Amino acid sequence: MARITRRQLTNLLGALGVVVTLAGLAFGLPALDRSLPSQRPVPSDQPYPIGAGVTVVPPAGSTVDLTGTRPGTQEGKALFRLGPVQYEIDVRPFEGDLTTAAERLRKRITGTPGYQVTGAQLGVTTADGLAGVQGSYTAPGRGGRYAVYVTDRLTIEITISGADLDLGRSLPLIENSARTLRRDGDSP
Repeated sequence: MARITRRQLTNLLGALGVVVTLAGLAFGLPALDRSLPSQRPVPSDQPYPIGAGVTVVPPAGSTVDLTGTRPGTQEGKALFRLGPVQYEIDVRPFEGDLTTAAERLRKRITGTPGYQVTGAQLGVTTADGLAGVQGSYTAPGRGGRYAVYVTDRLTIEITISGADLDLGRSLPLIENSARTLRRDGDSP
């Protein structure tokens, strides 16, 4: 019968330690991730940083969806939920004017099967004086609004979507929030 040497035993224990560590990472981290909520309440009395120095005060009662939120220094994205209504703000670098930015957003909306832009575009202004355009769109079983602003070589796109009844209830709160949109001039 073969004997196990001390060195072989040390190697075996080391290998088992590596396997246990990898199993913990492979199964433990996803389990921990699933146990943490993806949505967190946000204060409705403070600006929420989206990215590139852009902030917004979220609507009262909303949550931020961490699976769709990516803040950054050059660009960023925030996904808020007000009940079943989704309120998304994207900030990206952009070289162009407001008309081009609005066309680009409308094309992206209508590029999704079943989505179509409805009605005319209207001018909109934030409380800070940032001018943009807004419009509406429809999708199967859903309605939506969009707005786009251009400032300091950035485009700020807002999309709001939800079932018509839910959207009608939440829209005044979201529109008030969108008016608080602001770009801090000292940011990169």
